[in-house]
Amino acid sequence: MSFDRPVLITVDGRDVMDGMRALIGEVQHYDWGSTTAIPHILGVEPDGRPWAELWLGAHPTAPSRLDDADGPTLDDVLAEDPSGIGAGAVDAFGPRLPYLLKILAAKQALSLQTHPSRAQAEEGFAREEEAGVPRDARERLYVDDWPKPEIMVALEDFHALCGFRDPIETAGLFTALGEVGPDRLGDVLAPLRDPDTTNALRETFTSVLQLTSAQVDDFVALAAEHTDAPEPVGQFARTAVELAADYPGDPGVIAALLMNRILLSPGDAVFLEADVMHAYLRGAGIELMANSNNVLRGGLTPKHVDVAELSRMVHFEPYTPEIFRGDEAGTGVTHYRVPVPEFTLWRIDADTAALEVPATERGRILLVTGGTATVTGSGVELTTSPGRAAWLAAGDQVTVSGPATAWVAAAGV
Repeated sequence: MSFDRPVLITVDGRDVMDGMRALIGEVQHYDWGSTTAIPHILGVEPDGRPWAELWLGAHPTAPSRLDDADGPTLDDVLAEDPSGIGAGAVDAFGPRLPYLLKILAAKQALSLQTHPSRAQAEEGFAREEEAGVPRDARERLYVDDWPKPEIMVALEDFHALCGFRDPIETAGLFTALGEVGPDRLGDVLAPLRDPDTTNALRETFTSVLQLTSAQVDDFVALAAEHTDAPEPVGQFARTAVELAADYPGDPGVIAALLMNRILLSPGDAVFLEADVMHAYLRGAGIELMANSNNVLRGGLTPKHVDVAELSRMVHFEPYTPEIFRGDEAGTGVTHYRVPVPEFTLWRIDADTAALEVPATERGRILLVTGGTATVTGSGVELTTSPGRAAWLAAGDQVTVSGPATAWVAAAGV
């Protein structure tokens, strides 16, 4: 589903846009999506369907359109003239927009998942292409040869799982729920106490994914008796019960308990590099990633889970994610810096005074999530309401005024 463009005001007698053009995103209606969050941001009535993601970018699966719902797609326009991407990004990545911007809104957990590094993606994609695995096959793992690091910035309280907890700590949490003997995962969880943390996590994670639904249900019944226990045991038990309500009998429920549960407040961000296991649980946020759709799943899903490939590529080390709020980059501008070249992100909190949009030398996507923004550049103005966006080509000097909150995505190089 696509949306009408922002209101365009031409000036100086011009009736076409050069560097700045309205950008029309595409909504993805996945089962885990919220029925209300994205419609609320867009100012439209919910229709009862789950609205999981709004995609803004040039990914071939759902490319955005320019100008209006019947306009050309951004990927086609950039393929014909990649200069709008910016010379630095084209030199680094070729004539392809290297990032994809989304609004994500979850009412229940997404799958446990990880994404490949560039080297892993290139190797895995080539391997499956050579083997002749159809790109739309259920068992296909690598649908393109790009990595997929990503940043999530919360628009509201946002719950997620990210990285593996120290295995000794996890063993203690399981034990705190009571006797967990051989009939209640004792043998499966025993490797958690291995002093080799890599082996402890790999062995336990891959073994847990072989559990039967009866074993999972039995453990969840035990956890349900401890949801009111003091923290962190109570949250540990509640996580199992919450996930089992959405994915009954799924061994990913137990696998998820090996991971850190985090809460992002509005404005908080977490960066997910390659190979880090994670799952978004619920909430709405701005998600920016490399322009890829490579996902390796590890549970909480009816889709294909390749345990052997996960064991080969996942980062099986204790990992505590950093939650950060970005750096001030001028009046009303916050920069969420990430250590990858494919993308970077700014938030602009604009008052009535016009603020310059960063990264003039790069092609950018500007998305408004609050208030009404007036975006000026290329001899035109766009008046944008929440959920509406604009494409700002490289070299186009643009300002934004509000009161409004806007997000700006660009290549990181």
